[in-house]
Amino acid sequence: MSDERRGYLYGLTAYTLWGFFPIYFKLLQPSPPLEILAHRVVWSVLFVALLLSVARNWRFLGRLLRTPRLLGGITLAAVLIGINWGTYIAAVNSSRVVETALGYFITPLVSVLLGVTVLRERVRAWQWVAVGIGTLAVAILTVDYGHLPYVALTLAASFGCYGLIKKRMSLPPAEGLFVESGVLALPAFAFLTWLNLTGGAEFGHVSATHTLLMLLSGAATAIPLLLFAGAANRVPLVGLGILQYVAPILQLACGVLIYHEPMPPARLAGFGLVWIALMIFTVDGIRHTRAAARERAAAEATAATAAGPAAAALPAR
Repeated sequence: MSDERRGYLYGLTAYTLWGFFPIYFKLLQPSPPLEILAHRVVWSVLFVALLLSVARNWRFLGRLLRTPRLLGGITLAAVLIGINWGTYIAAVNSSRVVETALGYFITPLVSVLLGVTVLRERVRAWQWVAVGIGTLAVAILTVDYGHLPYVALTLAASFGCYGLIKKRMSLPPAEGLFVESGVLALPAFAFLTWLNLTGGAEFGHVSATHTLLMLLSGAATAIPLLLFAGAANRVPLVGLGILQYVAPILQLACGVLIYHEPMPPARLAGFGLVWIALMIFTVDGIRHTRAAARERAAAEATAATAAGPAAAALPAR
């Protein structure tokens, strides 16, 4: 198997696992969302710490401690991913799986807006068209729900901002997850301690299966992320961009086909507009990437042609 094919396999596996997360978190009931979130944080720290210990890779901590700005960025990223995880768990366990899927469908469009407003990036015309259609879709869904789809918007905004901060910090996935979970671990552990002292904890009191699934929540968090990292190093950016839609498609299927959440015509129309926006966004991205690749190839060929006569003109030694 070629390295690129292996990368696609890693990416498809990661996004498939994320796509079936609603089933996993539904199985963690009757634990309330905050208890599930706290256990996810604590077990993520322990699982990744085990991986880093096996790899003997702790040198990055020294760089963090010597760079307060980097540490501040990681703390902000930790808060954002905590909001994202908590919102997702609460939404899934309150039968709003379809709205979580919407959140991850519109995340690429939110990333474009962040690029414009924060990074001052230039947006191509077709990207503006996609953002405009996505905005219209949110308006239609607002009428359908009777309020803003705040779960979807919170998921998209928190993950989009999280991705922006992560892009600037450039930490490897395992190290990044360890530090981010570590920032959240102390309040999470304090909450779990309080929950046990007050008799409100479900962990260890429901069933052996429930306890095991809670223990495995750290591995369930880390493994797809590590697979994604393996894919990102092997798959072209365009391929990775297309793969990212696998997860929300599967989440939507879980919501509609497994948990029978309603999909009235207005909601379906809103989702349809989102999919049109994403198609425009993806096709434009593919065309832009190919054009940039052709320009680089032409520039390299020109440079090689110019270097040939110059090299031939050098005196022999």
